[in-house]
Amino acid sequence: MMNLTKKQILSADDLPKEKVEVPEWGGHVFVRTLTGAERDRFEQTLLDGKNVNMANVRARLVVLTAIGDDGKRIFADTDANALGEKSASALDRVYGVAQRLNGLTAADVEDLAKNSGTDLSGDSTSS
Repeated sequence: MMNLTKKQILSADDLPKEKVEVPEWGGHVFVRTLTGAERDRFEQTLLDGKNVNMANVRARLVVLTAIGDDGKRIFADTDANALGEKSASALDRVYGVAQRLNGLTAADVEDLAKNSGTDLSGDSTSS
């Protein structure tokens, strides 16, 4: 393997996306990989004092990763509550792809909590 330069790394197209059919919503969305900074911000939202905040976690991740054909996010951060009111099975399908593309697992949440001293006995759930 070759030794990469700063320019090669910063110009690499390393945010894959995947098309997800959502018949409940009448079409499809694309789901993309988060940037490192976006993932850090998302993980910060999981910590709520001494508990892991899993409230509306599926919608919160989908809001960050669902994009249109143009590659731009289709939801604002403030849309998470409204999106959380949509079909659980549709949301779970999109969330599952976002979770897989971003390497987010229940173990990641546990590690995050452990590293921050957060108590998992609170509002945690597994995904």
